[in-house]
Amino acid sequence: MSKGYWVVRVSVKNADNYPSYLAAAKPAFEKFKARFLVRGGKYTAPEGTPRDRNVVVEFQDYDTALACYQSPEYQRARDIRMANAETDFLIVEGGRG
Repeated sequence: MSKGYWVVRVSVKNADNYPSYLAAAKPAFEKFKARFLVRGGKYTAPEGTPRDRNVVVEFQDYDTALACYQSPEYQRARDIRMANAETDFLIVEGGRG
């Protein structure tokens, strides 16, 4: 079975309040066994419009990645994120070889 991933590009607009999103999202990440593969770091954007921060989160499978996003735990955190950052957010299934 293929893994599921969140691929998120973030531009934080309110750095003082953004940590409250991370704290609010933690229960969802723990519940769905999220594994952060990329969280910030150096990047190059040879095409498209970059954002300040790039995040890749791995889940057991696509359905788990989707369930985490749709969970009440994450939706509460999402509201905080949306008030403090602009994001591009994808939920994708990993390739099969």
